[in-house]
Amino acid sequence: MTATTTVTTTDDRAAAPPPPAAPSLWRRIPARVRIMVWVVLLMVGVLTLVNVITWQALRSGVDDRIDSALTQEHDEFSRFFKSEAPETRQHFSSVDAALRTYVVGQYPDDNEIIFGHVDDAPGAQVPTGRVRQYPEPLYDVSADEELREEILGSPAARGEVDTPAGVLRWHKARLNLANASADNPGGWFVIGYFVEAERADVNRTIGTLGLVSAVGLVIAGAAAWWVSGRILAPIRLVRQTAAQISEEDLTRRIDVPGNDDVAALAEQFNAMLDRLEESFSAQRRFVDDAGHELRTPITIVRGHLELMGDDPEERREVVRLVTDELDRMARIVDDLLLLAKAERPDFVQPRTVWLAELTGDIDAKVRALADRTWRLEHVGEGAVHVDPQRITQAMVQLASNAAQHTGPGDTISIGSAMTEDGGAVLWVGDTGPGVPEADRERIFERFSRGSGTRNRSGAGLGLAIVRAIVEAHHGRVELRSVPGRGAEFSLVLPPTHPDRAKERM
Repeated sequence: MTATTTVTTTDDRAAAPPPPAAPSLWRRIPARVRIMVWVVLLMVGVLTLVNVITWQALRSGVDDRIDSALTQEHDEFSRFFKSEAPETRQHFSSVDAALRTYVVGQYPDDNEIIFGHVDDAPGAQVPTGRVRQYPEPLYDVSADEELREEILGSPAARGEVDTPAGVLRWHKARLNLANASADNPGGWFVIGYFVEAERADVNRTIGTLGLVSAVGLVIAGAAAWWVSGRILAPIRLVRQTAAQISEEDLTRRIDVPGNDDVAALAEQFNAMLDRLEESFSAQRRFVDDAGHELRTPITIVRGHLELMGDDPEERREVVRLVTDELDRMARIVDDLLLLAKAERPDFVQPRTVWLAELTGDIDAKVRALADRTWRLEHVGEGAVHVDPQRITQAMVQLASNAAQHTGPGDTISIGSAMTEDGGAVLWVGDTGPGVPEADRERIFERFSRGSGTRNRSGAGLGLAIVRAIVEAHHGRVELRSVPGRGAEFSLVLPPTHPDRAKERM
């Protein structure tokens, strides 16, 4: 037995739902901060991409320009080397002479170096060595034997070499004359560009672009903070209003101008407050009405029970009075509940019915209410879209009200008709005392009874129920009465297409 209990407890614990997870830190951050962070992150990504693409494009442009300049300089020297010497109008007699003639006449850029090198020829009468441009380059690679040998010894025509002034991209050409000999050796022509110096402008441009991007990020963040604050201000107002609203104060509303989603949210929130206020008002009205109307019968019941003696006849009379009061209390509660349900969207459930059939059913039901002269004046022909049970309930209530305010021999007439616009009218008329002018609006209020000669029995909820039913059909109740000559209550129902009726529900 103990084992069974232990297993059951374990199963119950295993089946228990896990506790709700705590919200993440990101969700606890205010929406305004999150919007700003997302905007800044997006801007960071876009600006980073722009900077990287711009940097690559500029570097590629510099590399293409250097390669183009190397090729152009090489081609120019090749044409010069194959041409005639300006002084003799003959081909150059030596590589050294060609190099000195060409290099001396060049004025390279600050980031450029041009030099020539003649192969060593021991014992030769032609001077050999190097020939370099003027002015001084960033770094004289021709004077650095190690770097010079690395360039001249490379099997490739192009390449790069590291120098104290940065990377040098070079292009070389081998020079040989047709009459080359030990006394007239060949040589090399070298053109080079210091890449880092050429890229300095690119780096400065990217640095400026990065600084502008940083300033843009700050401005974008500030703008996102300001704009999000303006956009979220109505939402904050909705939250603050919701926090201040209580059951005792449902009158506050939010005024948000515009046609955007936030304004639509505020309108929906105001509509929700309208429904809540109406619901709470109906609830308070129900409680107040019930407390007011039920207090009297409860007092009557308690008083009779407290004073009831031992006499059997007296006891029977007290039981009869108590039962009558309890029945009246039950009717009051039922009527109040019905009025409370009238606030609900499903209070009426309309469907298409034939007005003649509905009128005939009502006529058959009301004839049993009292010994009166019942007359069916007119029957409308056509289809209407109504809740037949609620309309029947309203008509029976009007007929019952007419029966209460008339006597034997009086006439109560009912009828129905279709209107020109497709609506319907149903009425109940009597030949009773009528309704005084001062009471014609007040009798439709809850617990209101007519004055004068009309019967003052009942709780005063009947006509309020009738009006609630008709208004749920988007119609109205009309009263025509001449004091002393009777009254006629009409239910005026507007034309309603079934699809539009469903939309309204």
